[in-house]
Amino acid sequence: MSKKEGKVVVDGNEYLLSDLSDVARDRVRDIAFVEESINQLQNEWAVADTARIAYHKALTNEVAKLSNLKSKSKSKSKSKRKK
Repeated sequence: MSKKEGKVVVDGNEYLLSDLSDVARDRVRDIAFVEESINQLQNEWAVADTARIAYHKALTNEVAKLSNLKSKSKSKSKSKRKK
């Protein structure tokens, strides 16, 4: 279904909104509301997915720092043993 100004297309057939019954116009409004809700949820999903990616990158960076600290610590331990 696509909606133009004052018209609606249902299954390839175009109708004037003014020609539809009250019930049919209510369904058009219901569909428009649900489509807006879906768009909002898709936007929220995109924001959440972006945040997840950023958090994963931050975690990866923190783990890398920890690995670097452990590597430096092991290097110092080995050099102390050699002396």
